[in-house]
Amino acid sequence: MARWQPDARGRLLLAAVDLFTEQGYDATTAAHIAQRAGLTKTTLFRLFADKREILFQGQAAQVSTAAAGVSSAPEGASAVDLLHCGLQALCAEHVPEQQELGRRINSLIATSEELQERAAFKRATIAAALSAAMAARLQDPRQAVPLADVGVRAYYDGFAAWTDARRAEGLAEVVLDELDGLLSSLRSALTGVTPSAGQVRRRVRSVR
Repeated sequence: MARWQPDARGRLLLAAVDLFTEQGYDATTAAHIAQRAGLTKTTLFRLFADKREILFQGQAAQVSTAAAGVSSAPEGASAVDLLHCGLQALCAEHVPEQQELGRRINSLIATSEELQERAAFKRATIAAALSAAMAARLQDPRQAVPLADVGVRAYYDGFAAWTDARRAEGLAEVVLDELDGLLSSLRSALTGVTPSAGQVRRRVRSVR
């Protein structure tokens, strides 16, 4: 896996995170960020619509990646297998060097209602992409929406755990563990049967 090397977008992201942390989101201007990154304000606005979008860069790529991951699943794949392929593709975009940056971005989002609303929109957009890609492959497309919602919850919860605890495992392993836990809880709620820890572990191994 290649190391992450910041380009102009990456430099603006690092500058924005530093400044939002130091002086607050509302007090930081686009000009401040451009200056800290060693770029012009014109360059910033050529790349991003506003300062908020710097934190959410890459959304379009993530949407495409999630859909492509689902599409790459073999013929006859189950609904859960399709979801696994989409999530694994998303996770492959992240490298360990980004753990600390991801933790800092999550902390910043928690401090701003505006950023939380934008984060919710990004989350919903990724879920919609997963759902649409899964629906195109399933005999019963009604399965796609709830599974995509659970999958995105697992992705975000797993990402938070991976960054907060500096987990040594790859992001995909953490996210798939989160997904299996959520699916097990849903099965238990629907059937009234709680799976044993051994059953959960066997199910995790069987889908990898």
